[in-house]
Amino acid sequence: MPKGGKKGGHKGRMRTYTSPEEIDAQMKEEKERKQNEPEDNGAAAAQIDGAEEKAPGSGSEDSDDEGSQKKRGGVEGIIEIENPNRVAQKSKKVTQIELDEPKQLSRREREELEKQKAKERYMKMHLAGKTDQAKADLARLAIIKKQREDAARKKEEGKKTRDAAAATAKGVNSLSLK
Repeated sequence: MPKGGKKGGHKGRMRTYTSPEEIDAQMKEEKERKQNEPEDNGAAAAQIDGAEEKAPGSGSEDSDDEGSQKKRGGVEGIIEIENPNRVAQKSKKVTQIELDEPKQLSRREREELEKQKAKERYMKMHLAGKTDQAKADLARLAIIKKQREDAARKKEEGKKTRDAAAATAKGVNSLSLK
């Protein structure tokens, strides 16, 4: 879609089109510029060193700032950050890390560990049946077990009586048929 949108743009601006030849020419220029930059940077560095020897205060400081900005990437090169609270992250070498000292835990981490240990102790006591809740659970289970045994016994007795009644009824039926 051409620049300027659907109806020609804001305040009567004309639509402008870029031809493919122009785009190719621009891309070639960028490639050439990028190839020439490393060569130019080496030559520019030699000129800057020579300028410092001849005239130490003749604007060489500005060119050094430009070189340091090119080294930075992204937004850092564009925006100067002057935050006194910003702490630069320092990488530690393996030899600098001390493993012998116990790690100082924060209050939350310490409370979290204490909570986990207390929960583990409670679970061990609960499984052993030493807590009040475990005792209540075991008593409840014993009552339920006894009720189920009674119900099974009653069911067996009922079944035996029905079988006996059915057997007597068959005996009576067999006598009457003869």
